[in-house]
Amino acid sequence: MANNQSVRRHLDAFTRGRIIGKLEEGRSVTSVAAEFGIAHSIVSRLWRQFQTTGTAIRGFSRGRPRGITPADDRYIVLQARRNRWQTAGEIARHTTQATGRPISRFTVARRLHDGGLFARRPVRCVPLTPAHRRRRSLWCREHRNWRDNKWGRVLFTDESRFSLSSDSHRILFFESGEAAIIPRTS
Repeated sequence: MANNQSVRRHLDAFTRGRIIGKLEEGRSVTSVAAEFGIAHSIVSRLWRQFQTTGTAIRGFSRGRPRGITPADDRYIVLQARRNRWQTAGEIARHTTQATGRPISRFTVARRLHDGGLFARRPVRCVPLTPAHRRRRSLWCREHRNWRDNKWGRVLFTDESRFSLSSDSHRILFFESGEAAIIPRTS
């Protein structure tokens, strides 16, 4: 089954030059299009571009034009480093006032990310319950008369689990809040 949809191919620089050369020789757009097997509109557009700009080089676009300058990017990162507790919205407002151009908090967040700065949220540990406090106090009273020779055979651990990195670039700490005494075997 034949596919009648057109396939978009970009002409390479050499072919573009050949087309322009044939048109400069005085050949018609229709005959050049037929020779190269491309649409009349492509050759016509290429010839118009050459006549207005003097070049047939294909221009590359990188998406939407930037709303802020590299100097604004540096200002945003500097503001974040000066006051680490500012939110992206506050930095956006300060930058908008300083530059006169409206900047969204999402733009600020992207620029901070590009500058190597990421949002960090402190993770709070679960506070000790009254039962935890009673058990810790009882443990301390039971072991207050121990001497160095007994403490030398004890390994302290609170069975904490630490995760210093995550997929979200946040520093997270998780603790169980319990203490244990594990006798050494050596």
